[in-house]
Amino acid sequence: MPSEEASVPVGRRLRYGLRAYRAAVSIFVLAVGVLLTVLAVGFFTPLSGAGPFPAINSATDQPGANYNLLFVILGPIVVIVGGYLVGAYYNARRKFEHLMLTKSKAEFLRNIPELENLLWDLTPADEVRYESKRVELRLRR
Repeated sequence: MPSEEASVPVGRRLRYGLRAYRAAVSIFVLAVGVLLTVLAVGFFTPLSGAGPFPAINSATDQPGANYNLLFVILGPIVVIVGGYLVGAYYNARRKFEHLMLTKSKAEFLRNIPELENLLWDLTPADEVRYESKRVELRLRR
């Protein structure tokens, strides 16, 4: 009999992993974008002769393809996407933590639509916290 973990499709496990590690993934995307942008700046500015850039530029500027041109285009785009992901996650985290501090059942009821909307940008562990708060305040589904 196959184990329960093996029966879960790969796509579902990947989506769950991306949601569970949303902060790390968004920071990684931002860091990759910054790295690509720095590599592009290191090739097309006077910095190309300083520091580690000559060795990096010789590896990325091949006779058949100049990858630095790709870095110029992709770097800023990935920085913008990564910045949005990081900002959205930490903004949602801050609002969620503020809304979860309430002890009042009435205030919590008023904030349920906003809390459920914020859960789209947060992790599965936060959904569990939200459900336990609902149970604590004796709210029905």
